[in-house]
This record gives sequence, C-alpha cells and structure tokens, in this order.
Amino acid sequence: MSAAHGHHEAAEHGYADANSERDRHNHSHWRIRRHGHHVARSIDDDVEGSRAGMAALKISLAVLAATAMVQVVIVVASGSVALLSDTIHNFADSLTAVPLGLAFWLGRRPANTRYTYGYGRAEDLAGVFIVVAIAVSSGVTAWMAITRLLHPHHVRQLAWVVVAGVVGFAGNELVALYRMRVGRRIGSAALVADGLHARTDGFTSLAVVVGAIGVSLGWQLADPIVGLVITVAILSIVKNAAQDIYRRLMDAVDPALVEHVRAILGAVDGVEAVDSVRIRWVGHELQAEAEVTSDGALTLAEAHHVAELAHHRLLHEVPRLSRVTIHTSPAAHDAADPHALTAHHFVRDARRG
Repeated sequence: MSAAHGHHEAAEHGYADANSERDRHNHSHWRIRRHGHHVARSIDDDVEGSRAGMAALKISLAVLAATAMVQVVIVVASGSVALLSDTIHNFADSLTAVPLGLAFWLGRRPANTRYTYGYGRAEDLAGVFIVVAIAVSSGVTAWMAITRLLHPHHVRQLAWVVVAGVVGFAGNELVALYRMRVGRRIGSAALVADGLHARTDGFTSLAVVVGAIGVSLGWQLADPIVGLVITVAILSIVKNAAQDIYRRLMDAVDPALVEHVRAILGAVDGVEAVDSVRIRWVGHELQAEAEVTSDGALTLAEAHHVAELAHHRLLHEVPRLSRVTIHTSPAAHDAADPHALTAHHFVRDARRG
C-alpha cells in the first residue's frame, strides 16, 4: 500500500492495521459495514418493517374481503353497474396483497453473490404490479359503464345499493389509512401505493351512492355516468402512484433528506468538507454513499476514526438507514493534489496499454 493513496475494506469491527500508524498523508476509502449494536438495530428495523407490512396486508385483506362479499350479494339483487365496478375494485385490491406479501417475504432473504444488495427491490416491483392493477381495474370500470350507457339496465333495490356504497367506502377508507400509515412509517412505497388503491375503491363507493340517488330521482343514466366519472378519478390516482414507484426505481429521494445527511456529516469532528452525498431506497431501507474531506496530516487510523464517527451519526440520526459507504479524501492544505499520484499511474498505465 502506498502512503499516498490507499483503499481499505474495514473489518467487522473496523480496526485499522497497526502498521498504518506510520502512513501519513493518506487517501482512504472505507466501506463501513454495519457492526456491533448497529447490526442488531438495522436487522431489527428490517424485520420489524417486514412484519408490520405483512400485518397491514393481512388485516386489510380481511376487511376488504368482508366488504366485497357484502357488496356481491347486493350487486346480484340490484343490478347496479356502479356497484359492480366498486366490487371489482375491492376484489382487485385484495389480490394486490399477494405479490406485495411475497415481496415482503422475499426482501428478508440475505444477500448473496448474485444479488449482492439483497432482495429489497422486490417491493418496488410489486409496486409496479399494483399500479398496473389499478389501471386495469379502471379500464374494466370504463368498459362496463360504456356498455351500460349503450344498453341501459334498470337498477333495483336502490336503498340497499346506498347501504353497500357506504359500507364499501368505510371499509376501503379504513384500509387505505392503515396501509398508508404503515407504509410511510416503514418506508414502503409499494404499501403506500396499495393504500392509494384502497382509497380509489373508497371514492368508487361514494360515487355508487351518488349514482343510486340519481336513479331514485328518475335519472336512469346516473349509474353508468357515475362509473365513467369514477374512471377519471382513478386515472388521477394511477398517475400519482406510478410517479412514486417510478421515482423509487430511479433511486430518487427527497432533496431535503440529502441536505439533512450533509448537515450531519458536516458537524462530525474531523470532517472538513462534504464533497458528495448519494442516497437511495432499496425496498423499505435506505442506503447511502458519501465523500468527505479530512485533514491530510491524519494517520490512516485517525482518518478511519473520523469515518466511523460519521458512520455512527448517520445510522443514529437518519431513520430507515441500513447501510453507509464513506469515502474520505485528505485536504490539500499545502496546495498539493491528493489525486495526483493516482492520475500519474492512470496515465502511465494508459500509455502502456
């Protein structure tokens, strides 16, 4: 290892080699792994998040199944196309719990030599499935509404249709609030999207009530027209859910989170500058990479200590953060370029090639 430029993989407890005490003006790249109490905290957070997500799916699935069964009985008795659309949405929403539950289970599997970052992305893929399911259900609603406009059908048992609509709204809104609250708490965009799906069904149920009231007042086309209005409302929700999932797949995060991480790193003793910060979601866990500058006169062990302080601060102060990579460079106080040796070797090797 050259004293001018060294790359090091931190051991399980992060101790530097004793010989590095003699290495001055170092340039160190530390891959800080989760160790000690941080391992327990990160694993516990991941398991707790997956368990909370699974619990939210199971409870909401039971509520939606009960709601849908009530509506099926009333659909048969009334012949309401709006209520039929609402019931289809409820069943579709129930089915989206299957791939999402599978994603939570898969995400808990350990990383391996092929999937070196683990299986957390399965959640985001499940989110894609959910968005597609919402879009397909809106298409079915539109098709049924247009068919009923072209071929009007008498709606019966209007009072029961109103009851079914109210029941559907209550069940879906409870599920939506529960899923979105848990999803935001554990950082799962897919679970939040599934909550939005449930809210879509809640809006559909309210529209069913409006359609039934319109029919009772003598406007027979109110039922299918409400179905078309529902489709437009659903498409708006599809757009928002698709945008959230797209941003997850593209590793987008809230800029305020990046600034928060910068502020934490900048306050660490020994960090003279924060050069760059990169953060991304993998499932419902955050991973971060940062490049900082420290005093060029530090020994390797001292530079590592600075990186360790930064690592600990980030894990303690950034919720859902499970992994941190910190690259530390020496400050060029004597106007020397700390990367000059690296550049020289690169040019030399390029010429030889």
